[in-house]
This record gives sequence, C-alpha cells and structure tokens, in this order.
Amino acid sequence: MAEPKGDFGLIGLAVMGQNLILNMADHGFTVIAFNRTVAKVDRFIENEAKGKSIIGVHSIKEFVQNLKKPRRMMMLVQAGQAVDDFIEHIITEGGAEPGDIIIDGGNSHFPDSNRRAQYLAGKGFRFVGTGVSGGEEGARYGPSIMPGGNEEAWPYVKDVLQSISAKSDGEPCCQWVGDDGAGHYVKMVHNGIEYGDMQLISEAYDIMKRGLGLSNKEMGDVFTKWNKGVLDSFLIEITRDIPLLEKILDSAGQKGTGKWTAINALDLGMPVTLIGEAVFARCLSSVKPERVRASKILSGPTPNFTGDKQEFLDNLEQALYASKIISYAQGFMLIQDAAKEYKWKLNKPEIALMWRGGCIIRSVFLKDITKAYRSNPDLENLLFDKFFTDAINKAQPGWRDVVSKAAIWGIPLPAFSTALSFYDGYRTADLPANLLQAQRDYFGAHTFLVKPEAANEKYPEGKHIHVNWTGRGGEVSASTYNA
Repeated sequence: MAEPKGDFGLIGLAVMGQNLILNMADHGFTVIAFNRTVAKVDRFIENEAKGKSIIGVHSIKEFVQNLKKPRRMMMLVQAGQAVDDFIEHIITEGGAEPGDIIIDGGNSHFPDSNRRAQYLAGKGFRFVGTGVSGGEEGARYGPSIMPGGNEEAWPYVKDVLQSISAKSDGEPCCQWVGDDGAGHYVKMVHNGIEYGDMQLISEAYDIMKRGLGLSNKEMGDVFTKWNKGVLDSFLIEITRDIPLLEKILDSAGQKGTGKWTAINALDLGMPVTLIGEAVFARCLSSVKPERVRASKILSGPTPNFTGDKQEFLDNLEQALYASKIISYAQGFMLIQDAAKEYKWKLNKPEIALMWRGGCIIRSVFLKDITKAYRSNPDLENLLFDKFFTDAINKAQPGWRDVVSKAAIWGIPLPAFSTALSFYDGYRTADLPANLLQAQRDYFGAHTFLVKPEAANEKYPEGKHIHVNWTGRGGEVSASTYNA
C-alpha cells in the first residue's frame, strides 16, 4: 500500500464537518473525509472540496489506512450512541492501533466523555473530547475549540486545532482544558451561558417593544448603539440584523446543553440561577396554546410608560450588562466547583480566552474576565474583581429601575430578576435560611448549627443540634442535607 498522505481525518460531513475540513485544508493540512452516507463524500469532493488537499474515502478501513501515524481522527456526528458506534468501527473495522488519537468534536455530555476517555485509555488509545463553538461561519473561518481528555494527545493535536481556531489579540482561542470530559464540560457551561445571554437580550427586546412601544427599526438602532459599548458582542450584533420577528412563532426549541448545565448546577449545589431561568423560560414558551388560553382568562396591568425614554434605555443597557456579569460569575462559580468535584485542573483565564473569539458568546466583555483571572488566578468570585465590582455598582440604579418597572407593567423578566435577586442574596451576610433550618428540625429532626457568636456549652459551635420543639418528640435526629 502507498504511503498514507492524510495529516488529519474527519468523520461526519454535515455543515460543521465540511467547514472544519475546508478550514484545515486552508491551513496546509491534508484531510481525509468520510461519511456514513458515502454519496455525501463524493458530492463534497466534487464541489466544495474540489482542488483542495482533501481526500474522500468510502469506508472506515480506507479512512484509517490513509492517515499518518499516530492517526488523528475526529468525529463530528450526533451525540450519544453514534459516537460509541464509530469508536468501535474505528478500532475494529478500521484497524486503528494503540497510540492513535480519537477526537469527539460533537456536543457530547461530559459524563459520556469521562467514560470514553477511560475506556479508550484501557485499550491504549488517546481520547480527546472537544467542544467546538461558532456555528457554520466559525467552523469555516475560526471556531472556539475546547479540548480535554487524555493529555498525552495534546502535543499531537495542538498544531491543527490551534491553527484552525479563532484568534483573539493574536492568541488562539484553543487551549488544553483538562482531563476526561473537561472539554465537553466547559462547552456545556458555554452553552448554558449562551442560553442566559439569549434570554437576557430577548427580555430587553420585550421591554422595549411592550414597555416603551418601540418599532423594530428603533430597537435595531438601540442594539446598534449598544454594540459599540460595553455590550459589544456577537449576539447583540446579530440581534441588530434580525428582521421579520412578528412572523416567527414564540415557541423556543432547545438541544439540551442548557438543561445539562442547570442539572449539573443542582447536582453540585451551586446557585446558577440565571441559566436555570433561561431554560425554564424556553419551557414556558413551548406551552404556547395554553398561554394563548391563559391570556384570555388571566388579567394583568397594561404597560404605560411616562418619562424620558432615552434615560430608561440607558438604564436598560446597564441592567443588561449587570445581569450578564452575574451570569458569567455564576458560570465560573460552577466551573470552579466542578474542578474540585471532578479533580480537574481547569484554567479559568484560558477558558475566558477561548470564549473571546469564534464562539457564540464572544464579546469584548470576555477580555475583562481574562484580565481579572490572569491578574489573580485564585480570584474567589468574578464579583470580587475591582473592574466588575465597580461595573455592578454603577449599573445598580438602572438595573433596579428596569426590574421594578417591569413588575409594575406585568412584563416578565425572569433572567434580569433572578440576576438581581442572586446579587442581593450574595451580598447578604445573613439570609433567612436560619428559619428554614429551624423548620426542618421542627418537622423532621434534621438538626441545625448555631452561629459562632451564639454558641455555648449547651449548643457548642460546629455541632449538629436537634431541639425537641414541642416536648412531644423524641431526641433522635435525622440526617442532614447539604443541598
């Protein structure tokens, strides 16, 4: 057999797969392309890939045989069983050998990537689970790439992945994230934040439309102005350019990654409230027929704005900025806790850098997050960085004005509201959870701890205490719960 020519192989010729292959070819790599439906391979080679350093193949065996060792093989197929099936095909039918590198570039759930990394390591293969963000355009001209898995693979895939990734101030938006499923975990949190950003922008749109009565043209002008300031971002930019909104049904879909983030936050006991509300807002939107019936039965106020519209729009800009800061602070709280829970060494400045270019949540604002974590890698919370503390303090009056007016007008702002509630809860030294603990001990003997300043011999500090509140219960206490 002739000497293999392929530098890199990619399975899956949907739009993302094709565009990534073209991107690699543009950067001087010879790419082997395969798809289960082989007619797609031929179409791609005869059209988009014509004249480029791309070789189409018709079988997994051909795919593996055409790659230089150690073989670098990437799958961009539907998450779930298809990934496991292709891994088995590559190993058995394809004849891949120990030392070869298998990359899953789809939207896989991180526990699946944990399992695959360990399974393949046991067979001598090096697995990489990588998040890829940026949509069609990003894949073609520079996505954000978040690789994790078997770290031995990184030196072998670094040149390809960093060269095709987006660049921010000359730095590639692609760095090694961590072990096992860490890459897909960071992509999951990215997608959760994306849910939050999109919900916040939708709420800003709703309050401009129903609260201020602005036309689509006027709202487009507002988004254009915002995109030149602190809110400069990909999502604000595309929102400015979206017409025909009145013709689009208000029932949102979701692929599940935002839900995964919210569920993981609950599993870890982390208050990632904004992403949770963004997921629930999509769920509420999906019960459209029921909402239509409710609109004819349930009453509420009619918005009636009086005052300076420009002043309110300035307040809305600050409210959106502050809420976005809270969303990212919560996202990084989750990442920080996951690193401890799963024993990953997650690099927060590099994660912020990876999100600065190529991906859906890219924004000027992420430069400030990168800077905050680079100047203090042990930063406890983004809100403790002076830049963000000052930004939130400046935004507060406008933020509170917008949320309170929306409540008076009957316009739902679940993401704005939960961001403000989280902020007020986070800055409160004494929350009413003491009453919760007393109630839990009263009805279920779940015990409580006393405050250090209230401790004494009978109720010592650090000891779980049960009180027989009625005099009728026993002295046996139930277990305590952390969440």
